[in-house]
Amino acid sequence: MDTFDRLDQIFETSDQIFFDDTSKIVLMSDCHRGDGSWVDDFSKNQNIYFAALNHYYKKNYIYIEIGDGDELWKNKYFSDIVHIHKDAFWLLNKFFKENRLYMIYGNHDVVKKSGKFVKNNMYYYFDERQKKNIPLFENIKIHEGLVLRHKVTNDKILLVHGHQGDWLNDTMWRLARLLVRFLWKPLEYWGGHDPTSAAKNYEKKDAVEKRLIEWVKKNKHILIAGHTHRPMFPEVGELPYFNDGSSVHPRCITAIEICDGNIILVKWQIKTKDDGTMYIGREILAGPQKLQDYFKELRN
Repeated sequence: MDTFDRLDQIFETSDQIFFDDTSKIVLMSDCHRGDGSWVDDFSKNQNIYFAALNHYYKKNYIYIEIGDGDELWKNKYFSDIVHIHKDAFWLLNKFFKENRLYMIYGNHDVVKKSGKFVKNNMYYYFDERQKKNIPLFENIKIHEGLVLRHKVTNDKILLVHGHQGDWLNDTMWRLARLLVRFLWKPLEYWGGHDPTSAAKNYEKKDAVEKRLIEWVKKNKHILIAGHTHRPMFPEVGELPYFNDGSSVHPRCITAIEICDGNIILVKWQIKTKDDGTMYIGREILAGPQKLQDYFKELRN
């Protein structure tokens, strides 16, 4: 099945989340939460991530994680990730308990498509202090894709991780995981880079994005993805393929916000005041732009 067929199938079968011009949604991806070791790319940005997530929680946003939230190619055990990053999971659990959490799996956490894996690993976690299982994301459903559907206009936005445009990381993911876990992970300790990764290979980024943009052109729906780690925010009149970037940029994390009918690309990073005080701040990279402007262009 080619990329277009895969995306068509996901679009037709995915659960829908209804929203309107009063909704507040934040989209993040590619956190790659790991085990705290030297190859845990998330660790360097974990404080930035927590501050951003806490902001969105207090502002009553819905949090949608569009793939590769957890690094389950380099790491075999989800419990190790929860143990190291328990603060992040504590906050994600607060979103979940208020029905404000949705998760899409990507290639690096594709094992979450297994209901058995999710039940055995994500419903509960073992608390070492209390010596018992504690609810985490009880009965959660992990999606391959989601569709945002406007309550008034019925316009739709497809949310996918984006690896569906990448043959090695989609169809051949078991081989790719094997290479990452037993070859490229050890080499990372010595400064090596994974050549199969779309995030670290510009030719692969371009190829994946080209396929996703072609789907947008063919189907006339907005598409928001991750996977390439490259933030994308088109102008009105261009084909509306957006990318939220990642949470493992060298000094920042990026996200896409949908708020009050607008779409915005933002960056969170450590900043310094004039007196030398450091703080974590939000900066707008692109937008705000009315979503309806994109929808109108697609209808024409």
